[in-house]
Amino acid sequence: MGTTDFSATCDFHYLGSTFSVLAALGSSALFLAYNVYKRATRISIDNVPGPEPDSFWLGNLPEIFQSQAGIPDFKYQALYGDVVRVNGVFGEGRLMISDPKALQYIIHTSGYAFPKWPERTEISRVLMGRGLLWADGDIHKRQRKVMLPGFGVPESKSFVPIFRRIAGELTAQWTDILASSRDQSSVLNVASWLSRATMDSIGEAAFDYHFGALQNTDNEFMHAYFGLMSDTLGSPSTSSIFTQTIMPLWYLQLMSRFSQKRSLVHARHTARLANQVAKELVETKAEALLQGKGNKDILSLLVKANASENFETKLTEEEIYAQMRTILLAGHETSATTLCWVLLELARHPDVQQRLRNEIREMETAIRARGGSDFTASDLDNMQYLHAVIKESMRYHPALYQNYRQAARDDVLPLSKPIIGRNGEEITKLPIAKGTKIILSIAAYNRNKEIWGEDAHEYKPERWLENGQDRKGPTLGVYGNLLTFAGGVRTCIGWRFALYEVLCLTIEIINNFELALTPDIDRLRREACLVMLPTLEGEQVKGENLPLRVSLAARE
Repeated sequence: MGTTDFSATCDFHYLGSTFSVLAALGSSALFLAYNVYKRATRISIDNVPGPEPDSFWLGNLPEIFQSQAGIPDFKYQALYGDVVRVNGVFGEGRLMISDPKALQYIIHTSGYAFPKWPERTEISRVLMGRGLLWADGDIHKRQRKVMLPGFGVPESKSFVPIFRRIAGELTAQWTDILASSRDQSSVLNVASWLSRATMDSIGEAAFDYHFGALQNTDNEFMHAYFGLMSDTLGSPSTSSIFTQTIMPLWYLQLMSRFSQKRSLVHARHTARLANQVAKELVETKAEALLQGKGNKDILSLLVKANASENFETKLTEEEIYAQMRTILLAGHETSATTLCWVLLELARHPDVQQRLRNEIREMETAIRARGGSDFTASDLDNMQYLHAVIKESMRYHPALYQNYRQAARDDVLPLSKPIIGRNGEEITKLPIAKGTKIILSIAAYNRNKEIWGEDAHEYKPERWLENGQDRKGPTLGVYGNLLTFAGGVRTCIGWRFALYEVLCLTIEIINNFELALTPDIDRLRREACLVMLPTLEGEQVKGENLPLRVSLAARE
């Protein structure tokens, strides 16, 4: 490179840095002016109790976004109740809510009147494209309507044989490892194994595509997806929190396209690989459709819908690619993460593990007695203690621990019970201004003592065997009234798919293996990176990690 080129490059970087500083200063000034104006002229939530800000510049945001998942939520709930005022940048008032009646109003009654935060929408676009988790309003309605037929009850049940076969492959791999160990016992990072198993399950069920993750095939696409969430969203710096909060959307979009930060380079690389695979699969399935050979996997259904002339029942090509990326990342990561916490609690509670194993083997005996060869969807539906364990694990460790919404209009939130304002007066319903940002705390709602009892912070599967335990309070969630799968118009579209996948892998693992804790569990973290990943203190850069001791389960 000549000196002229070098000088020009330096000038470009200097100008870019100067522009960034000026843009940040300008955005900060506008943001501050807007908040001063809003406080002076509009509805205020300043009377709602909550923590003092850690600083004027960032408020409580570092504690909320840099802590382990759920920790600030539980702390604020215990100190201030189910409706808490928290501070954003420059004293901006936000709400953290775990009140069931307010949540019901936001999630169910109002639907699209509480869209996502713009900066969170941009994160979804970078990671998954313009799919369901990015879309809002009419676009979301159309996309969801097109995709729903692929995730109905019969469709989800039809995938059980695939989930069972993948679970069997996992069992074979673990059995081989244990057979070569000295005492037929080994410490495994089960998080890595579960991530690979769910990747294979989703590949076959959703796309009729074989990733070969369990065989540890050297697949560039597969490796790009592993660790994507922790790499791009884990432990955000204070500067990142500040920038994402005050900078306009167009600036964040420019950064996501051109920034050389390692996390964004990783995200763009993964997106390119995913779009390449999606393009090949869509072309293959479109050709099969023309020849009348279409399969029943979810991507084939989307390609078929795309052939429709009706705009309301089709997706663009870009949207199909985005749905595939959404299913891959959101689907495989949340299912694997949920399974991690299920297995951790079973390792922590050997009595629960043994009781579940007994139920599995009783059902196994009944299946053989009727001449069957494997668990069916109906068998899974009828296993009460299995569902009690899964519900309690999802309640205690929700893979998705928070949702982020913003009021699209001036509104009034109903409350389950009055709150006492900072001025000592009782608040029975809460007016909020258009633009108010709200954190829907799934973690805190799932441990709300008004719903789950005084032992809400205890892991207790037996609570689900008590009459009516999952019906206290307003109707919010689709599974046990939990918010783990969200709710309303944004209920996880693949919740049944994910549930059967989790059930199949859980029964296979517990039927064949005994799980126990290791000393490393003392360093376990609930890593907050959109989903709640297990990592080890001091080793967060290594990504998800759940070291459990695995041995063969005894049989009579």
